[in-house]
Amino acid sequence: MEVPGAGRNRRIGPYKLLGSGRTVGGGELFAARTDEGLLVTVTVVGPEPAANPEFRDRLRAAVEAARRLSGAFLVPVVDADADAPVPWVATRFTAGLPLRHAVDRHGPLGEPALRVLADGLARALAVLHGAGTVHGEVDPDSVLLTMDGPRIGALGLLGVTASPPPSPTDDMFGLGSTVLYAASGGEQDTDALPASLREVIGGCLYREPSDRPTAEQLVDYLEHQGLPAPEGGWLPPAVTADMAAAAAVGSARAVQVPVPPRPVRAPGTGVSRRNLIISLAGGAALLGGGAAALAFSGDSAPPPEGRAGGPGTTARPTRPSGARTTSAPSPSGSSADGPEPVVLAGPDAVKAWSRTGKRAPTCLEASDKVVMVVTDKATSFLEAASGDRAFDALNARKTFGANSSHHPTAYADGVFYLFCETPGQFDLLAAFDAADGKVKWAVSLAASDPGGAKIVSNYGRQYLAASGGTVYVCGLVRDGKFSVEAPKAGYIRALSATTGKKLWQVQGTDINNVLVPPSGSRLLAASAVPAKQPGRVQMIDAARKGARGWKVPLRYPSDYFSSGWPLTSYADGNFLFAGGKGDTLSVVDAATGTEKWHQRFEARNGDRVSMGAPFSSLDGATVYVPVGSELVALATADGTPRWIATLDGASDSGGANLFKASLGLSGREAQCSADTVFATDSAKTLWAIDAATGRARWKYSDPSQPDVGFRWTVGGDRVFIASHLTMTAIAADGS
Repeated sequence: MEVPGAGRNRRIGPYKLLGSGRTVGGGELFAARTDEGLLVTVTVVGPEPAANPEFRDRLRAAVEAARRLSGAFLVPVVDADADAPVPWVATRFTAGLPLRHAVDRHGPLGEPALRVLADGLARALAVLHGAGTVHGEVDPDSVLLTMDGPRIGALGLLGVTASPPPSPTDDMFGLGSTVLYAASGGEQDTDALPASLREVIGGCLYREPSDRPTAEQLVDYLEHQGLPAPEGGWLPPAVTADMAAAAAVGSARAVQVPVPPRPVRAPGTGVSRRNLIISLAGGAALLGGGAAALAFSGDSAPPPEGRAGGPGTTARPTRPSGARTTSAPSPSGSSADGPEPVVLAGPDAVKAWSRTGKRAPTCLEASDKVVMVVTDKATSFLEAASGDRAFDALNARKTFGANSSHHPTAYADGVFYLFCETPGQFDLLAAFDAADGKVKWAVSLAASDPGGAKIVSNYGRQYLAASGGTVYVCGLVRDGKFSVEAPKAGYIRALSATTGKKLWQVQGTDINNVLVPPSGSRLLAASAVPAKQPGRVQMIDAARKGARGWKVPLRYPSDYFSSGWPLTSYADGNFLFAGGKGDTLSVVDAATGTEKWHQRFEARNGDRVSMGAPFSSLDGATVYVPVGSELVALATADGTPRWIATLDGASDSGGANLFKASLGLSGREAQCSADTVFATDSAKTLWAIDAATGRARWKYSDPSQPDVGFRWTVGGDRVFIASHLTMTAIAADGS
């Protein structure tokens, strides 16, 4: 191929180009040689970025930073010229094969090789991210397989050329996609991953950047599994033979050698992760960009087909809720006899106390007296009233914390529960006494799996809950047989809250997101949804060891049935869930499934409406429904609207500001105390809303919070917030 600026002798700078190049990310790669015979790999920048003076400045700075980096799995920069007519970067020549070439020609890699691949890439990225740099083009083309492990360049041109620039979380998504490609041969199916990698690589592929593990966390995760490194060569013989042939360009002799020992990592300073500027393609798209003008319908039609128990009573408020819109609303108005919308505005919160720790919390749980703070190194307990240390710290830890599809903590009846690890032990469920911080019991969840103990379980742990003397572990069964026609099976495992002993377990494709009410023995499960088939919710009777009860078909297969946090709720003996086309709140009797009432929401401007996760007040008398930029309070008894609170302004990514609880599977993004509703928005603000009036009491937004936002939980009449290394408490009434 013609290389701009190379001339007839095919030279770039002091290097003679050898053979043809290949495209990787932001440039063309060539093997090259100096006149003295030194081999290098030269990346020639394309003409478009080369024409941008700002790019040259960025490239010059990136090269200087990359020259200072070294690592066992990084290919170092040895030379560069950002001011040449055609900018170029030279890295040390490394004999190997691009991952894509190896997989396309020889098929997927096995588990030992995949673990070496994931570990090596994570260690390389940990070095880059720790130095404040981002690679930007981790993919099967840029990853090189060598005799002693994978390699990526210390400088990725896309990290320099892209605008806006990529973030460390982008690199982690690239790592996850690359390992998945190597495991599946190109099919984007995480079931192709071995069990030891499925959780962590699946985490790299989470839609929300803030939910992805850091490079250091991935390395730490693999280390603590304690699985042995492969003996001898880590690659299949056919790949090794190909590699030897490829090395001939440099007259290098390829010799299969054992994988080198893992390098000792210097203590990290943490990875700064910038939230991506993303289009809210999931829940926000269904909400018309989050700016639909919502209106309660005067729906007098019968309930959607298949609903159990008959029509019941139907709430008929007709007042438009007044959510802000960026598009012109349709002219159809509605009567003005509903509650007047309240635009949220309030003073900044007054902190009750603030404390700084040594590690950033990965998850939080609180009672009215104690806050459990979990990091990737230890579990600590703080006095809720003062922030002082309540008990001695424990070595239980959680590397990957709470996120939109995984919640590893619970509290009930004076006991904290936690999915955790300890040195030498993995996949534990532990119970801690909230009165003294002592361990009541700890059990290996893998040991209680059907089929016996395994290092990594095929039963994914997604959701932990406790109620009525029972602890419930809920998640997905990883059987490697998923397709849209045959959806995944979920499971519920019940354990004694006193001893941790397994009581019973049920599983099936009719069990997915599982709601565990704070009282009673009836659970609610949503089914997985086959393609073009209706889903359903059904009662699970815990008093009868998980026996199935009544069922309610739902015709609309939506995000409400994808895996993660349950988008259902319980209030005053009733189950609440989304029906219709995701725009209808259905309320049924928990014992019989008979519908009591339903309420449909509609947009005046024609956009489709999709509710978020409903949640209830502690006394069950009120249910709150997040819909885009609005939070609606309804009486549980009959659906009468009590108030409507609405957000104004823009989110942190430039679109309309939305309640996070309205955006699909959002975890605990809305919680209640006795008289206050707490909810976060997409501008990374926490609102405290008076439960009686819908008016804001205060708002919290820390300018120094992590780019991905903060973690928070409610205990008693306080809310507790973890931002970077700082824990903060705020009283519900703002005093």
